[in-house]
Amino acid sequence: MNMQTGNLFFEASKTKRSEAAPLAYRLRPTTLEDFVGQTHILGKGKLLRRLVETDQIESLIFFGPPGTGKTTLAHIIAHLTHAHFVRLNAIEAKTADLRSVIEEANQQWNYHHRRTIVFVDEIHRFNKTQQDVLLKDIEDGTIRLIGATTANPIYSLNAALVSRSRLFEFKALSVSEMLMVCRRALSEKQGLGEVKVSVGDDLLEMLANRADGDVRQVLNNLELAVKSTTPDREGTVTLTEETIREVSAYKVLIYDENEHYDTISAFIKSMREGDEKQAVHYLARMISAGEDPLFIARRMVVFASEDIGLSDSSALTLALAVHHAIEVLGMPEARINLSHGVIALCRATKDRHAYEAIESALREVKESLNPTIPDHLRNWKVKNT
Repeated sequence: MNMQTGNLFFEASKTKRSEAAPLAYRLRPTTLEDFVGQTHILGKGKLLRRLVETDQIESLIFFGPPGTGKTTLAHIIAHLTHAHFVRLNAIEAKTADLRSVIEEANQQWNYHHRRTIVFVDEIHRFNKTQQDVLLKDIEDGTIRLIGATTANPIYSLNAALVSRSRLFEFKALSVSEMLMVCRRALSEKQGLGEVKVSVGDDLLEMLANRADGDVRQVLNNLELAVKSTTPDREGTVTLTEETIREVSAYKVLIYDENEHYDTISAFIKSMREGDEKQAVHYLARMISAGEDPLFIARRMVVFASEDIGLSDSSALTLALAVHHAIEVLGMPEARINLSHGVIALCRATKDRHAYEAIESALREVKESLNPTIPDHLRNWKVKNT
């Protein structure tokens, strides 16, 4: 099991700051002043910052894309807190490990009157039983939980666990924030400061742009670019555009359950706004991620009646034709039919009367118990037989 307790979390992380450790680990900040990004939740006067600075941590869930500082902030809290700090990795920790941590937390309070903070990385990997084990002790204050996850906690965690925690969303870093991290890496001794590196601002910006707001990725790419380039006679490593493109060429498209819902939502809303370029972009993301094309087509069929409806009844025919084309042709050929359908639905005039009419009627039916059917609408012939 990957478990570190007390100040061991901080001490263990320091031992990793050797020359062999990745640049992202060597540059991991230990203070809030060195932390880059997330100013919407960690800026001066913000709630999360106040909780950290005053050592009044409640149960928290940090969620957001990889490389945005969730684990790093836990590292800072471990360094600053006077509480007993325990780190678990949900991929490796078992239910017995959780019970052991809770027992230790009780001892810390009973014998030392010391609070316990349990940091669980990848908390969405815990099953329902493991999450339930934590509930009672979070409720009575035996432990304070900090969970980190790349998944949306609303979908991936038990509602009871979410309701006992404060949620803080971490967002991808901006290009300017990424550039700040890169320049720090090039100047500080524990980074690449002892290497003479020549790189233009335009190339650093390209590197930052191609990392999609992931600090870990941009630092790893920067380190790879420097290490893979032979110094000149003066010992200077000169980075070129070709090198930057090479080290940042490979990208992993994140498309978990959370991304599935977010992407289809963005797809529908883009069509609703008539933004065909954006809608086709989200279509391409779903296709690239291996989304079921029939699922996409079904959403288009719904959209044709829900958002276009009576303004252009042929939209429903078109959407059904796209669905049929996928069944007949399959992928990748049907990608063209999908694109055709998406652009047509974007361009169509929108009308939600059909959707609103059935929703209104359904509400009326639910609110009226056994409403009487008017006489002129009844089937009298059948009734009198």
